Amino acid sequence: MTLILSFIIGFLASVAAYILHSITHEIRHLLTANFSEDSFNWLYLLFPVIGIYLTSLFIKYVVRDNISHGITRVLYAMSTKRARLKAHNCWSSVIASGITIGFGGSVGAEAPIVLTGSAIGSTLGQLCKLDNKTLMLLVGCGASAAIAGIFKTPIAGLVFTLEILMVDLNMASLLPILISCVTATLFSYVFVGTESLFDFTLNNPWEMNRTPACILLGICCGFVGLYFMRAMSSCEGMFAKMSNRPYLKLACGGLLLSSLIFFFPSLYGEGYSDINIFLSGNTAADWGTIMNGSLFAGHSNLLLLYVGIVCFTKVFATSATNGSGGCGGTFAPSLFIGGFFGFFFSHLWNTEQFGVYIPEKNFTLMGMAGVMTAVMHAPLTGIFLIAELTGGYQLFIPLMIVCISAYLTTNIFETHSIYALRLAREGKLLTHHTDQAALTLMSMHSVIEKDYSYVGPDLPMGKLVNAISRSHTNFLPVLDQDKTLLGIIDVAQLRHIIFRTELYQKFTVRQLMMEPAATLHEHEAMTDVMKQFDATDAQQLPVVDNDEKLIGYISRMRMYSMYRKIITDLSAE
Repeated sequence: MTLILSFIIGFLASVAAYILHSITHEIRHLLTANFSEDSFNWLYLLFPVIGIYLTSLFIKYVVRDNISHGITRVLYAMSTKRARLKAHNCWSSVIASGITIGFGGSVGAEAPIVLTGSAIGSTLGQLCKLDNKTLMLLVGCGASAAIAGIFKTPIAGLVFTLEILMVDLNMASLLPILISCVTATLFSYVFVGTESLFDFTLNNPWEMNRTPACILLGICCGFVGLYFMRAMSSCEGMFAKMSNRPYLKLACGGLLLSSLIFFFPSLYGEGYSDINIFLSGNTAADWGTIMNGSLFAGHSNLLLLYVGIVCFTKVFATSATNGSGGCGGTFAPSLFIGGFFGFFFSHLWNTEQFGVYIPEKNFTLMGMAGVMTAVMHAPLTGIFLIAELTGGYQLFIPLMIVCISAYLTTNIFETHSIYALRLAREGKLLTHHTDQAALTLMSMHSVIEKDYSYVGPDLPMGKLVNAISRSHTNFLPVLDQDKTLLGIIDVAQLRHIIFRTELYQKFTVRQLMMEPAATLHEHEAMTDVMKQFDATDAQQLPVVDNDEKLIGYISRMRMYSMYRKIITDLSAE
């Protein structure tokens, strides 16, 4: 059953990749086929904004769900051992990202396709009512088939799933993933032919005396990858602050994106065609065609300046695309920046004659592998993807040197990949630390108890005693008419006066209530909740919203009971 499903997943993932590329290509061809190559084109200022707006409308009114950060979503589904993705992810990301990229959105199709392939695996597994372990495997099959299908790289698809999604490698998982990868690759050949995505012919085999340049390129790629992650994180934070003002997001992001594309058309879409110029060209005149359609057109002396600026601004174009409502991934942008930086590094090296000659096209490839490795913390994926994409297996040694150097460099400053970094920032990253993993798997809403009794501040003590007798807890919140939390009644603190009937009319709840030991908010991480209980030694703590209105309370007993259950489940696995 699993092997049959893995074959079906591979086929459907290749179909999804073909559909997405077709949508993207047709839209771009329709919009830009008649653009001038000798000067700037004003419509670059308009098309990206239209694409983002159409995408945001599609997501808001048709999908009605957040479909951004596809690989991050798959990683979380895999790491939580649940692997359940929504059925609409089988098609929604294909359409949304196709519109975004076709109209010029500076993002990649890989993350949406990975989410699509994974959702296909998850949906088929749920329809067949398979257990969680098999469901996880099918999600891994879908993710690997997506990479294999879109790039025609079966080994890179397998390695991607092992490195990024952390599927355990054994014979039971290896065979289904390989079947999915090979199936997706073969059907991609059927759909689009045998040509590689990148046009590369090795004219200058690697030589030993280029090793110092390879090491230096790897170190520089590590810093470029770190810049990419940090800049993306900062830009995402800025756009997140405008989450309640969609038109402001569209205006800011659309204006930034369209302006960058107007000055630097290489930022339009994925940009793979421009990388092919570096890989197939041999002279400054060949490489200078990359500036066609821009204000730099015809000025071959400004090639390095143009390439450097594009390399620097790509991260802002990508952030603006996703932040303002578009849909796409960071896989292609990391390859794009890597290719541009690899060319920039090698061309500058040769122009200034820092050492032995280093081939620009070879270093363009190695730059792609290096920056992708730094961003994703996946050196094997970088090595095999570039080698399979280009047939450049003779570059294995320099690819390994660059990827290892890049990984070691970026790992000094950032221990998470760009996908894991997002989860870590949200407190959703699972690690091999059992205690931390258990707290991450627990959610605030799963432990909040909303069935509670409450009293008003002006209630006499006599009626308070009646309320206590009807309550099933020692915790009684004191609320005003707007349900705002004023304090709590702790029954344990009233034992010395609760049976003195002569005091029933002398005291009110306002005089007897006390401040809670701590107040929790509905979006707090469970690690912080646990710390509050440890610090206060309270049995119950109230949970309020941003307006201090009571949502419910968390019982220490209930929380620790759930915590012990999750620890037991994790230990059993």
